[in-house]
Amino acid sequence: MEMKTRLIFQRYLALLKMTRSLIQYGELYTGDVKRETPRAGSEKTVSTAAAQSQFHTDLWLCFIVQNWILDFGRPIAMIIMPLEWFPLNKPSVGDYFHMAYNVITPFLLLKLIERSPTALPRSAVYLCIITFVMGASIHLVGDSINHRLILSGYQLHLSVRENPIIKDLKPASLIDSFELLYYYDEHLGHSMWYVPFFLILFLYFTGCFTQVKDEKMPYSGWLLLGPSAVYYWYLITEGQIFVLYVFTFFAMVATVMRQRRMGFVLDSNGRFLFYNFIITLGLVLVWVAYLWNDKVLRKKYPGIIYVPEPWSFYTLHIKGS
Repeated sequence: MEMKTRLIFQRYLALLKMTRSLIQYGELYTGDVKRETPRAGSEKTVSTAAAQSQFHTDLWLCFIVQNWILDFGRPIAMIIMPLEWFPLNKPSVGDYFHMAYNVITPFLLLKLIERSPTALPRSAVYLCIITFVMGASIHLVGDSINHRLILSGYQLHLSVRENPIIKDLKPASLIDSFELLYYYDEHLGHSMWYVPFFLILFLYFTGCFTQVKDEKMPYSGWLLLGPSAVYYWYLITEGQIFVLYVFTFFAMVATVMRQRRMGFVLDSNGRFLFYNFIITLGLVLVWVAYLWNDKVLRKKYPGIIYVPEPWSFYTLHIKGS
């Protein structure tokens, strides 16, 4: 009997130790900042931590350059390049830009995660990267066909059924096919593209906290802040992801408040991301206020959240003139 009781007690202790380990593991991956205290004389650990906490000028610059060229510049390149160089039955220059974006961006995101001062859940990161690539690839196909429709007279400020080149198609079931294409391009593709993208940024942000009170963003960060915020304005308005952006921003604010109570403050990279979101919010509000009384765009975006797309504004007010 004593032997059996002792065995049960030993198993209970083992279960407690296992539970404690799982709790510590869970805390590590839910945003709590846990930094290993380097042992005395461990210069390699100290130097690695210092390198990870430095401002990632190279990575942020790469993000900005490839975002402006491969994403923002993609439709512009398709407009500028002569149609004879890229026939409508072949991939356009914008398609090649999109292909490059689908390869380079996941690579940069993985490099960003590698430089995180804290360990992040690998399974979540891998799932986000896989979903991101799949969503961006869906958008590649939909956006490619959408560009060819624009060259044929498709008007972005109108709905699919109201477009002159589509509303009279026979049989009428073809219109349903174009609406399905629009759904894959603007809804499913954008969701699978942007949700994991912002989730990875948030996961990285949760590790950007330090107890060093005087760590500030360098001048290079302030120089990169403007073009980065303008791109995110374009991403949010053209991608129609204002709700996703707001939820991510609120989660970042809540994380900052929680970590401050624990004695942690944002490092330079965390400040760069946080300031990005703040400036972007201001730009979006200015954009919405400017187009608040536009009746045509109001008809296309009838919901409570009114955030017009820049390219819809282009086809309505600029292309015609």
